[in-house]
Amino acid sequence: MRDTILIVDDQSSNRDALTEILKNDYKTVEAVNGIEALSVLSKSRENIAAMLLDLVMPKMNGQEVLAKMSEAKLMDDFPVMVCSGEGNLDVVEKCFAYGISDFIRKPYENDMVLQRVKKLDSLYQSRRESNDKLKKFAKVLQNQNKILEQQAKMQKNDNINLMDSLGTIVEYRNTENHQHIKRVKAFTKVLASHMMKEFPEYKLTEEQIGQITAASALHDIGKIMIPDNILFKPGKYTSEEFDYMKSHTIRGYDIIAQIADNWDKELMEFCKQIARSHHEKFDGRGYPENLKGDKIPIAAQVVSVTDCFEALISESLYKKAYTFDVAFQMILNGDCGAFNPKLMEAFRNSREEFKEIASEGGPIEDAMEEANVEV
Repeated sequence: MRDTILIVDDQSSNRDALTEILKNDYKTVEAVNGIEALSVLSKSRENIAAMLLDLVMPKMNGQEVLAKMSEAKLMDDFPVMVCSGEGNLDVVEKCFAYGISDFIRKPYENDMVLQRVKKLDSLYQSRRESNDKLKKFAKVLQNQNKILEQQAKMQKNDNINLMDSLGTIVEYRNTENHQHIKRVKAFTKVLASHMMKEFPEYKLTEEQIGQITAASALHDIGKIMIPDNILFKPGKYTSEEFDYMKSHTIRGYDIIAQIADNWDKELMEFCKQIARSHHEKFDGRGYPENLKGDKIPIAAQVVSVTDCFEALISESLYKKAYTFDVAFQMILNGDCGAFNPKLMEAFRNSREEFKEIASEGGPIEDAMEEANVEV
């Protein structure tokens, strides 16, 4: 509790007079010079309600005390009132510049001193109470923010799990193996990480890599809108059937757009880009919009490669699986369409990591757990 006034004056008569004025309302503690005053503050600063300070004192004068207190920001806690016979305006202005609350010239009236001390004490007490309330409010907000962050994290994890579940539904209606989504995600994380490190001009971040990895699970979500007689047709598509099959990109985009309002905005943007554009080719010969070069979103470019590569090394109803080396070279040779040369360089540098994921018993699950943690 701040109930003590610190009186700093080298004249005992002045100290006695001020103590007499304040005795009915405050406790008092005295110091005969600036050094003693700073010593008192170091020991019992939290008890000081106000300081009454003389300027002309031996060893350390009042202005020197103010300079040190201002430097240590001690006057933020309690008011300092200068009580001095000094009449020089420059001195008065300098004292206020240090941060004092009041300046009373000697000789002073007893009632006036008491009234000013009480007024300043009340003002600072109100300020401290307000600051305490603000600190408590800030702490409440911090706790609420932590709760919201935890809820957001849980929601994001729920969203990712839901995305994986939707991807699995598509997977079970597809002709590829049922590890397709997991391996596409694992390959995507590796390839996107290499793009971030080797080609900073794409401005990919760790968080975005996690989002792109998660979003890759929905690259074929539009296939749930393709009739079984087309999706599972054993022979070659007619021109009309192939056009309908290609529409899974637009249909996937539309499905994601309908649920996007309730999901993370950037994550949903990656989902839409990937669903719509993962069959575009760097030379403009892809679909559905014949986008060319970097008009194709980088997220879609990355998944285009990983989806294609995973399909090559997987057995389906219509083909045997290619070996890792053959499939890897097919991608580099452009046998599956044109890809971004920078992406091909990153793909080439990802070879060993891809091989580990693709190998039988490889760390598919570990790669996916790591990807999900970073999203």
